[in-house]
Amino acid sequence: MPKQQLKKSDTSSGQGLLWLFGAILTVQGFGSAITEAAWNTSFGVAGLLQAAHVPEWGTLLVGCAGAALLATAARRHFTERQAH
Repeated sequence: MPKQQLKKSDTSSGQGLLWLFGAILTVQGFGSAITEAAWNTSFGVAGLLQAAHVPEWGTLLVGCAGAALLATAARRHFTERQAH
């Protein structure tokens, strides 16, 4: 029994990290791209990527990566929910 409980806590903490990193990357990526386009001001990810000489569309890739993490977290959540 303790192994099952450990396994469940491991998956729930991993699930929480997916939600967290997905949300952060989505907000930072798309938020930075919108801010850069609308007000010509960079912050967060956009500022770091510009300093690294990454093209402007790099922030959109960060936002898409965050959206993919959120989609993965949602899929796992609903799959686990249906299993119970």
